[in-house]
Amino acid sequence: QVQLVESGGGLVQAGDSLRLSCTASGRTCSSLTRGWFRQGPGKEREFVLGISRNGGITDYADSVKGRFLISRDNTKNTVSLQMNSLKPEDTAVYFCAGRVSNSRATYRREYDYSYWGQGTQVTVSS
Repeated sequence: QVQLVESGGGLVQAGDSLRLSCTASGRTCSSLTRGWFRQGPGKEREFVLGISRNGGITDYADSVKGRFLISRDNTKNTVSLQMNSLKPEDTAVYFCAGRVSNSRATYRREYDYSYWGQGTQVTVSS
């Protein structure tokens, strides 16, 4: 079993930066493909970013390209999400996700992921 725990959410102003982290624990951490999703008020959960097992491949939703950056440190079982130039429309609960994978692929669909964190709230005021 794998557990994912997010941290780093909070309240910021438009234009500010914020860094989220997701730490995994469990036997298969090193073989996890990871992703971040978010769910804004009254919206469905949506894909934000994905990163392959070794970090060599990343995938970004168009809405965050050029502003958000995903990275991972497999020695710490941690994936980080650096969010810059935040906008009010980035306000959401951010979820970390993971799935065991033998490939270098990334995934955009919720049902591709087996493991989920509890979510962390990010609020961007205008």
